[in-house]
Amino acid sequence: MDHTPHHPERHPRGTASWGTAVKATLHCLTGCAIGEILGMVIGTALAWGDLPTMVLAIGLAFLFGYSFTLFAVLRAGLGLKAAIKVALAADTVSIAVMELVDNAIIALTPGALEAHLTDGLFWSALLGGFAVAFLITTPVNKWMIGRGKGHAVVHAHH
Repeated sequence: MDHTPHHPERHPRGTASWGTAVKATLHCLTGCAIGEILGMVIGTALAWGDLPTMVLAIGLAFLFGYSFTLFAVLRAGLGLKAAIKVALAADTVSIAVMELVDNAIIALTPGALEAHLTDGLFWSALLGGFAVAFLITTPVNKWMIGRGKGHAVVHAHH
C-alpha cells in the first residue's frame, strides 16, 4: 500500500488542471485587486494625474501580489531570502499579465481615467478589467504550472 501523501496541487511536468490554474489566478487576482484598487483610490482622492495614479496602482498590485505568496511560503518554513525568490518566480509573469490587461482595459474605456471614485464608470472599468484579466491570465498560469513554473514553484514548498 502506498503511504506517500497525496498532493493534488502537484502535477507531473507537462500537465496542470484548470482548477489549479484558476486557484493560482484567483490568488494572484486577490493581491493585484487590493493593491490596484488602493492605488487608484489614493491617486484619485489626491487628484493625481493618470500616469502617477497608474504607476502607484501597478506598484501596489505587485507589492500585494508578491506579499500574499511571500507570507504563504514563510509560513511553510522557508527563510526570507528563499521566500522572496519563490514569490518572484511564482508571481512575476502572472501579475504582469494581469496588470497589463487590466490597465489596458481601463485606459481604453472612454472616460474611465477621468472618472471619480463616486462614478459607476470608474468601478465598472476597474472590475471589468479584472474580469478580462482573469480570463486571459488563467490559461497563462495553466501553461506555466504545467511546465513547473509560476505557482508550481510555490506548491513545491507546501
